[in-house]
Amino acid sequence: MRHKYETRGIVLSRSPLGEANVFVTLLTPDLGLVRARAQGLRRPGAKLAAALATFVESDVVLVRGKESWRLAGAVLQENWFIRLRHHTPRMRAARVSGLFLRLVAGEVPDPALFPIIRGFLDALATLPEDTHEAAEALAALRILAALGFDAGEIPGSRTGTSEGTPVSLFAPELLAEIIKNRTSYITRINHGITSSGL
Repeated sequence: MRHKYETRGIVLSRSPLGEANVFVTLLTPDLGLVRARAQGLRRPGAKLAAALATFVESDVVLVRGKESWRLAGAVLQENWFIRLRHHTPRMRAARVSGLFLRLVAGEVPDPALFPIIRGFLDALATLPEDTHEAAEALAALRILAALGFDAGEIPGSRTGTSEGTPVSLFAPELLAEIIKNRTSYITRINHGITSSGL
């Protein structure tokens, strides 16, 4: 009997697999980036369809096969796509997700990546729209740094706490720093993408 892994996952992308199945790319806090097959997800009335839509966060059950993962269950916890509400924040989420998936060739078991993507989606859903560009830049910088494509200082990377309480990865004061030095951070992002070979 194969072992079942229960974890939280954010769906970053989906692609069709045969007539009814879907290949789902999930970012999890403990297993990292996982690509898994979801059977029957494209059939009308599929039970797991809402819990495995793009930009949703769900509790998932994964089974490791000989060659790939299979999704055995999913329960929706947060629908980030709906919470983003407007086209522009959704496009920002899609760009960062697309960059992330381009930079990562295979499965990556890095626990630092999940809080970056989740924090970014939360920032887009809760912070004023005039900070979203800075949040997108900060997310890209954090992803590049986590994957080894940027070695520069990132706002908030040293402190981690403020007067004993944890600082959000996308706290307003960090975004203000990005806005203030936007040009230099954009240059670093472009350099990091170039050094990745993409």
